[in-house]
Amino acid sequence: MSRTVDRAATLRAPEANRSNALHAGAWWLWALGLAVAASRTTNPLLLGLLVGVAGYVVAARRTDAPWARSYGAFIKLGLAVIVIRLLFSVFLGSPVPGERVLLTLPEVPLPDWAAGVRVGGRVTAEQLVFALYDGAKLATLLICVGAANALASPARLLKSLPGALYEAGVAVVVAMTFAPNMVADVGRLRTARRLRGRPTGGVRAVLQIGLPVLEGALERSVAVAASMDARGYGRTAEVPRAVRHTTTALTLGGLLGVCAGSYALLAAEGAGYGLPLLGAGVIAALAGLRLGGRRSVRTRYRPDRWGLRAWLVAGSGTAVAALMIRAGAVDPAALHPGVVPLVAPVLPLWPAAGALLGLLPAFVAPVPAPSPAALPARREQTQRETAS
Repeated sequence: MSRTVDRAATLRAPEANRSNALHAGAWWLWALGLAVAASRTTNPLLLGLLVGVAGYVVAARRTDAPWARSYGAFIKLGLAVIVIRLLFSVFLGSPVPGERVLLTLPEVPLPDWAAGVRVGGRVTAEQLVFALYDGAKLATLLICVGAANALASPARLLKSLPGALYEAGVAVVVAMTFAPNMVADVGRLRTARRLRGRPTGGVRAVLQIGLPVLEGALERSVAVAASMDARGYGRTAEVPRAVRHTTTALTLGGLLGVCAGSYALLAAEGAGYGLPLLGAGVIAALAGLRLGGRRSVRTRYRPDRWGLRAWLVAGSGTAVAALMIRAGAVDPAALHPGVVPLVAPVLPLWPAAGALLGLLPAFVAPVPAPSPAALPARREQTQRETAS
């Protein structure tokens, strides 16, 4: 029995610590892979499966850090996007023709220069289903980005950026941490008002909560600015002019190639030339970032390593995206269920199996360290497993 327990313990993912923590870039590549897969389909069953995969991984590998609690806010934002998309379709109409009229709203007459635009009129089942599919796709994209925000530490992501992107990375990371910290502040203030017996809903409560939240954000921004100034933020080294011009040309050309290649991959007819263009753009951008890193005089303390588990996590998201792109080329009707006429969506088997590859990080990524309050219960569970 002891050999079985030891063998099972070796197959489990290790507990995360400073030395084996998963690279933050791996989480972003995994989430972007899911987002690319979501952008290739409007099948609500596949979109729901991708959301379930992202939610399961977040639940299994999320830490107790404040920035990791923003996933619920992204889910609410996705639901709000779906509702807004449906409302726009109801009140502003849709180019999708339909025969199943659900209701007819009073139509506002518009001038001749607004031809093609209407306010009110018929609301059909076909246009609502089309709007629902479209909103669900955008909501899934937002939820995938929220999963990356909940799993990847912004500070560790900043430390892993190339030297040429350090200044821009600081601005992006500060912007990324603003929303999670604001969500945590709102939750803390609502809990405090609830404990004091004060209402947490209504316009007055929102105003009384919003002022302390803005005050905390201002204090946090002043503290960040002071810490950046104390660390010598903004110092650069002198480099030759030719190197600067070459860096600018490679970086801009590479980014344009990446944008054009990504757009071609997302389009239905550009998959043939999109991948070579994307690869050339990535190579040129990396060369430019390598040269641009000579301006940075900063050093890194114990940089994160890109190990086998990071390759597995990033590769799972890439595999999901590649399989979904391939499925769109082989059987596009399965990924885009018909709206006119209305047909029930069907779950295609091998694209669904490809989406399940995104669950791999829940088994190979290091397990987050438990909070101090959960240590006694975990120690007790370990003792029971050893005794059995």
